[in-house]
Formats: sequence, structure tokens, C-alpha cells
Amino acid sequence: MKTSTIRAMIAVAVLTCPQIANSAVDAEAARVLAKKEGCLKCHGIDRDKTAKSLTAIAGKFKGVADADAKLLWHITTGPKVKDLDGGEDVHDIIKTNDKSAINNLIGWIRSLAK
Repeated sequence: MKTSTIRAMIAVAVLTCPQIANSAVDAEAARVLAKKEGCLKCHGIDRDKTAKSLTAIAGKFKGVADADAKLLWHITTGPKVKDLDGGEDVHDIIKTNDKSAINNLIGWIRSLAK
């Protein structure tokens, strides 16, 4: 199955199940996935690295109606992003196709909002 098809299927799953953050989140599994997928190379959980912290990202999306879909798009499509030092880079794409793990990761990120 083509990667773009899988991404589209994941997007449909998330969009038809809004408010992932309100469901039970397995924080440890999300941290393990974030580390495995390389998210924590650029994003700290509570502190900025070369990119904003996951807590800051969660705060940005707090109260945003389509936050789950925006986060999903960001981690599955590889858009160009600006580093904190002003450089531009292509955001890495999450490699797992496990929808529940991706939903859990998004829910965990959103749960970090203060």
C-alpha cells in the first residue's frame, strides 16, 4: 500500500474520531514512540531544542477545534518548518502506520498543554 494512501487513511480515522486528547492516553507508550521516531531529537518535552518543546506546541493548539488533524498533518506529510535559529528544514515523517499509536501520540502531545 502506498504511503500516501496510508496517510490519507490515518487522517480519515483521526478526523472521524475528534478529540483524541480526551480519550485515555498512554503517556509512556507515546514517549517511547516519540523517541523511536526521532521527535525528541528536535523537540524537548518541556524545553526547546532546535524546535519548540512539545509542551509549547500543545499550548499553541489548546482550544483549537481541528488541532488533532493539524498535528496529524504535520507529522505525516513532512512540511517545511522553521527551526528556532531561523533555519528552514523539512519536518520528519512518522514512520509507523499504527493508527492507535499515532492517535495516542497526538493525544499525549495535546495533554501536555498547560
